Amino acid sequence: MAEPEFTATGVRIGKRLRSLTRAGQVRISDGRLELLTSYGSEIDSAPVQAVRASKPWFAHKDRALADVNGTRYSLKLGEHDPAPGKPGPPSARRFIEAVRKAAGRNR
Repeated sequence: MAEPEFTATGVRIGKRLRSLTRAGQVRISDGRLELLTSYGSEIDSAPVQAVRASKPWFAHKDRALADVNGTRYSLKLGEHDPAPGKPGPPSARRFIEAVRKAAGRNR
């Protein structure tokens, strides 16, 4: 198994107004995006080319949206990247860039 291209832990994942997990994981590896619970169970996954990641215009800087298999998930990541060696999720901006890069889309 190859090294993941993007990994975020401690991510709050929700669907509409419902919270699915408060400490989930987001992983991009081998051309797939996976949304996982804090226990490692899969919430949803899809090829990165089929995923649309965006930033909601009405939300804080730590929020991102991911459309996976026709379902829109809200992700609460970090507002800023954590300092080197410090725990914490990466920024929402970095997540969106990672999805675009993995899918071969530039901006």
